Amino acid sequence: MNPRKKKRIEEMLRRELSSILLHEVRDPRAGFITLTRVELSEDQRSARVYLTVRGTEEERDETLQTLRRAHGYIQSLIGRRLSLRYTPVLRFREDKEVLNAMRLEKLIDRARREDREFRDVP
Repeated sequence: MNPRKKKRIEEMLRRELSSILLHEVRDPRAGFITLTRVELSEDQRSARVYLTVRGTEEERDETLQTLRRAHGYIQSLIGRRLSLRYTPVLRFREDKEVLNAMRLEKLIDRARREDREFRDVP
């Protein structure tokens, strides 16, 4: 598949999924979700949907389970709204890269605070 076309389809999927998650998934178990990226397979038959969820570990797990249960409904909406040869099977995943970046940022902030405190000691 042409890389430009693949990126365009991934972006269309990301935008449409963001809209669906924001306006149409009304399950209270689905927490505060941020869609980070969509990776479409070369044959366009499946897509990994990466997201972050704000909250505790339990809330994140519950949100992912809720989305996995609702994937058929979400997939049918995608199929109706986007004219693609195949409606990709959606697989929801937590974006570990974003979580790792957030952890790293916290560690850096803590190290900077400790460094400032150390310098302030007479």
